[in-house]
Amino acid sequence: MVSSEREGSRVRRRVWGTAVVLALSAAGAPVATARAAEDGRAEPAPLERLFDNRAVSDDARPTEADFDGSGGSLSAADLTAAGWTPGRTLTVQGARLTWPRRTAGEPDNVRAAGQSVRVRGRGDALAFLVAATGGTDATGSGTVRYANGARSAYRLTAPDWRTGPLATKAVALPHINTPGGQLAEKSRLYVVTVPVARGREVASVTLPRDPSLHVFALSVRPESRGWTGGWAASPSGYTAVGPWTDRTLRLVVHTSAGGPRVRIRLDNTFASAPVRVGGATVAAQAAGASARSTPVPLAFGGAAGTEIPAGAQAFSDPLGFEVPPDTNLLVSFHLPGTVTAAPVHRLAQQTSYVSEPGDHASDGSAAAYTSTITTWPLLTGVDVGGGPGSVVLLGDSITDGERTTVDANRRWPDLLARRLLDQDRVPRHGVLNQGISANRVVTDRYPGDGVSTDTGGVSALHRLDRDVLAQTSARTVVVFQGVNDVRWGATADEVIAGLREIAARGHERGLRMLVATVAPCEGEARCTATADAHRVAVNDWIRGNEEYEAVLDFDEVLRDPDRPARLLPAYDSGDHLHPNEAGLAALAESVDLKLL
Repeated sequence: MVSSEREGSRVRRRVWGTAVVLALSAAGAPVATARAAEDGRAEPAPLERLFDNRAVSDDARPTEADFDGSGGSLSAADLTAAGWTPGRTLTVQGARLTWPRRTAGEPDNVRAAGQSVRVRGRGDALAFLVAATGGTDATGSGTVRYANGARSAYRLTAPDWRTGPLATKAVALPHINTPGGQLAEKSRLYVVTVPVARGREVASVTLPRDPSLHVFALSVRPESRGWTGGWAASPSGYTAVGPWTDRTLRLVVHTSAGGPRVRIRLDNTFASAPVRVGGATVAAQAAGASARSTPVPLAFGGAAGTEIPAGAQAFSDPLGFEVPPDTNLLVSFHLPGTVTAAPVHRLAQQTSYVSEPGDHASDGSAAAYTSTITTWPLLTGVDVGGGPGSVVLLGDSITDGERTTVDANRRWPDLLARRLLDQDRVPRHGVLNQGISANRVVTDRYPGDGVSTDTGGVSALHRLDRDVLAQTSARTVVVFQGVNDVRWGATADEVIAGLREIAARGHERGLRMLVATVAPCEGEARCTATADAHRVAVNDWIRGNEEYEAVLDFDEVLRDPDRPARLLPAYDSGDHLHPNEAGLAALAESVDLKLL
């Protein structure tokens, strides 16, 4: 099999070999060989009983651990500062993973050697908390065994802890401990998911065989049964905010689907430190920051608030609250500490609010909310109970709503959601807008780490798991990207390779995959004749491809028949790149709802 990795804007593919080693328990006794595990002679054991490597050291005693075979290790102090404390369960990309309950210097991970690991659960994917230590990606194949005796194979690639991409890391730590002293060099940990058979109960997992692949935790990512995504937004960067000290954010979001229950999702994506949420509420909007009725408190694991570790997320508990479809909600949460930077979705095209000092999440009045913002910090999802599942729209600024009227909810995903609500021929799916202005298929705009002014997001390939595969009850995906790639020098072959990879990864998870042709943009400064030639080549491939179930010909909808490289003047917002609201309405109206 073949794995792929990012290298600049190119997709590079490599074939990997495997290795067989003998794994030792903490006491030094053999636990299993890869061959024995493969032949089924080894009984599955909990992962922590197989730990055979020490990755974490105390800064004062760096020789207690040797993660990479050269004396390098992770700093226990850095992990604590990130909120990754021993025994803590973190939710990353919808999967709950427990950081090993071990003190610094104790065995805390497994070198993959074909061990058979006891894992239970039903879901859509296996999630591995991993890192490689060989200076490059580590990869290999393993087996999932189900309670009914069935098996399935998987392929796992773990990026290197010192050289892997920051765009896909779960967390980056600022130091590496060595016997010669601490290095001011970032170490990385990754959460990687692989598909499993939906509906079948996983009983055990056989790890790959590559001694440089280290596994700290694994679990089955559960399917979000009983929920539909009502609203979502992608973190597009990690920017300076406020600073906010003891403030309440009241974010305005517009629902697609509605339902009798609600939960929210807060993401601390890209962060290096935890963020504390003191309390949160939900209410329907009356006007501005005022609620129709008293906001209803949300809970997190039964508590009023929660702390979200760096790189992790938090779901609120289910709340009986009638969420109307096609309606503005107020999601309010108190930040009791000082927040100077946060993951944000920049192009909200929506006015939200910041309070005077204090916890004002339960205020029905707008009186305390004296400042406004036009981004969505931290909040990435609102789910509603029941429903048929979600359609995820993966796109750039045209999907994000560039050039639409602020507070009017006239993005083409909003209009598509209304079409679904106004009919009864097909299921009324929730519509999740995962557009990011300036986003590309194959190149990161935001580097994926640190405070940055660039909010173009990491590439579609790098955010696919978080923003698509892990989304609530995702059923169908529409991919509408590529114009920013060709405008900034990517070739048609590079964009096509990225689109093919997206289709393959979606199909591995059982999703229905649709792709839209790239809209014309002649007349915009970067839409040169060369860029348009690559755009046309991408569209030729899209129209004839067999990787996607269906094609939405948005190019045909928007182009001027007399000048096909340009937007139809009636649909041009004036910059020759972004359709106006009439053009976005034409996109939404052109979608055959039966394809969703």
